[in-house]
Amino acid sequence: MNLASLSPAHSPTQNTLLGGLPSAEMALLLGQLELVSLQLGETLYEPGRQLQHACFPTTAIVSLHYVTVTGASAESASVGNEGMVGIALFMGGNTTSSSATVHTAGHGYRLHRHVLQQLFEAGGPLRLQLLRYTQALATHMCQTAACNRHHSLAQQLCRWLLLTLDRHPAGTLVMTQELVAGMLGVRREGVTEAAGALQRAGYIRYRRGHLSVLDRAGLESQVCECYGVVRKELLRLQQMH
Repeated sequence: MNLASLSPAHSPTQNTLLGGLPSAEMALLLGQLELVSLQLGETLYEPGRQLQHACFPTTAIVSLHYVTVTGASAESASVGNEGMVGIALFMGGNTTSSSATVHTAGHGYRLHRHVLQQLFEAGGPLRLQLLRYTQALATHMCQTAACNRHHSLAQQLCRWLLLTLDRHPAGTLVMTQELVAGMLGVRREGVTEAAGALQRAGYIRYRRGHLSVLDRAGLESQVCECYGVVRKELLRLQQMH
């Protein structure tokens, strides 16, 4: 694979982690990266299963979440075009206790675990990028845990929507209230009530699985500080590329 031969609609550099690599480092990866279509609700990995690939989303967004023995779940972080799914592959383990599920359909590039591990162990720009991203992801996870404990469901929903919009700026999202409830770890009725309040305020419109953001500034006026903390860390990561 080479960048010149790629479809204009798809390029590994749409993922800012990959896009921040020097051309020599990218040249080592191009022949190994595989473009994949990621479907809404698709599971990329499950707890305890051997991870075979890392995934670098470009237009898709992936939710990292924990599922209890009763089937309840809650999102710990989400990964878009700023990062990578599968950090366990270079952090000393090939399995994880969490799941990764696509919550916004799109595309990404996957890389076999052996290639990723070899390049990471060799050092260089890719390893530095991955370690910086891991720090940003840890911040995201910690802030999500604090938000879920201390802030209202409406604030959590605003945070989740704004972080999704940052990676998918079209303004219209395909999602169900069941999916959002699973991501936030709450009952569907709670999401219905919170989304209804945002809709009555004129900030969003929700109809048959399609959510449109009408007033982003309105959402930002309602969100807690957790959104700003995570966004600042992700922007800091991108500026270091």
